[in-house]
Amino acid sequence: MTNLLRRRSANPNLDLPGSLHPLIQRIYSQRAVLSAEELELGLDNLLPPNRMYGMESAVDLLIEALQRQKHILIVSDFDVDGATSCALAIKALTEFGVKQVEYIVPNRFEYGYGLTPEIVDLAKTLNPYLLITVDNGTSSIDGVKAAKKAGIKVLITDHHLAAEELPNADAIVNPNLPSCEFPSKSIAGVGVIFYVMLALRTRLREMNWFTDRGLQEPNMAALLDLVALGTVADVVPLDRNNRILIDEGLKRIRAGQTCPGILALLEVANRKVRQLSASDLGFSIGPRLNAAGRLDDMSTGIECLLAKEQGSAYQLALQLDAMNQDRRQIEADMREQAFAYLEELLLEEDGIPPALCVYDPRWHQGVIGILASRIKDRFNRPVIAFAEASRDESPAEKGVELKGSARSIKGFHIRDALDAVACHHPGLITRFGGHAMAAGLSLDKSRLTEFTKAFEGEAARMLSEEQLTATLFSDGEIETAWFSMEIAEQLEQAGPWGQEFPEPLFDGKFEIVQFRVVGEKHLKMSLSPIGSPVCTVDAIAFNVETELWPTDDTREIEIFYRMEINEFRGNRSLQLVVERILSLH
Repeated sequence: MTNLLRRRSANPNLDLPGSLHPLIQRIYSQRAVLSAEELELGLDNLLPPNRMYGMESAVDLLIEALQRQKHILIVSDFDVDGATSCALAIKALTEFGVKQVEYIVPNRFEYGYGLTPEIVDLAKTLNPYLLITVDNGTSSIDGVKAAKKAGIKVLITDHHLAAEELPNADAIVNPNLPSCEFPSKSIAGVGVIFYVMLALRTRLREMNWFTDRGLQEPNMAALLDLVALGTVADVVPLDRNNRILIDEGLKRIRAGQTCPGILALLEVANRKVRQLSASDLGFSIGPRLNAAGRLDDMSTGIECLLAKEQGSAYQLALQLDAMNQDRRQIEADMREQAFAYLEELLLEEDGIPPALCVYDPRWHQGVIGILASRIKDRFNRPVIAFAEASRDESPAEKGVELKGSARSIKGFHIRDALDAVACHHPGLITRFGGHAMAAGLSLDKSRLTEFTKAFEGEAARMLSEEQLTATLFSDGEIETAWFSMEIAEQLEQAGPWGQEFPEPLFDGKFEIVQFRVVGEKHLKMSLSPIGSPVCTVDAIAFNVETELWPTDDTREIEIFYRMEINEFRGNRSLQLVVERILSLH
């Protein structure tokens, strides 16, 4: 698709320290930073737990279970946020002195998402006193009802948006409840359970719990490696509070103060611990953990994060790596099928619809979320990818349930859009849930065409032509003197970067000194900024379409890129990573 390039606008009233490099000052002024204070990311600046609604009731429940040494069961979600939340809860509760704490994680193909009545039936076989949901539960009205009927207490910890009706749990901690005044609405599920454990430790300290029992008071900062991993992998907006959690977690991992599971995953991903960035967590570690939940169940990932010995953690990491390779092959096949269908649609239709619904009976239910994300990135449209979930004995289309995974673009709140469709077409969607940028839903296959029409109509109503035009946001050009390893390091240290606090990207025109094709479709280049032939810098562009390859006659190239430090065989050098080739001359 054609991309529109725009330079980010700066906040001229932002007063930043003069000690910052001018490029760093420019980048911060182009982010959602209101004051220099927001750049201070120490733990002293973390928002306090007592600002979360429901926290006191949650701690009361946990204190009761601790004092009576009752059995606690964690009910996890099947993604990285859920896995890290589950591992964190078990580690913290164990250090607090809980003798019986276990977990169950739903297999998405058998039980679906959240605390369902079927999961409660499974939980009852373990005879828990208290169920704690992590990264799920806000929409589990029937599941909580089933648990309460069975005499099981329920504590919900979650961050997903709430519907009008809430489950009748004993306590709910979710910053996105309308009654919660906690400022960081974008905190991940792992951040929520971390805050619950933080508040619990404070209460236990006040009770002299640790000294009376001869227990060493846990250092909660030791769990921030899990918080950083889950927060980055869940692609939540990085407000100041989330940046603090990620920054502190990254510091601990770089220092080697992390669990054997994360170290093992970094090893199989061939990532250096000391140079770890937030993007490494998102693009190298996250997919390997997620593969377990997508193809089987997340228990392998949770066990990896809970492993106490490096040897056992490494064996589990190898299993996760193998699952991820299988997932990548499945995804590649699905992506090829989807893109072929959509390219044909583009030829047949007069333009592409404002939203896309895609389905193929061959598709794997666990991989449709990634597929939706890939299509969204390519076509800049809200996308829902569907796969068959179950089939009964009914004829033809009837009785075939489809599971959909939705991904959205900026400015289109996908959960609200599904809510609008459900309100205008009662019974069309069986169930749904999610947040602004991602959601899940179920519906009967016989109603897919009806749903597609309704969803496209909602997108047409809410989205403008400008929003549907893929836009590349640039931090501007870089002065020739700033092409250096020192500046690249400062850019990396100025993060962590992520959703709503994006990594710096630049645009510029360069003379092509030399180029070559490597690995059949990657371009390795040596470039000089226009007008500065003495300065040369290496550049790499991955997966470049042949029509964008330079020729011997090409003299200039305009690129959209980021700066990084490339490490190869022990040598470190500056490299530009080309995100888009804008033009050739």
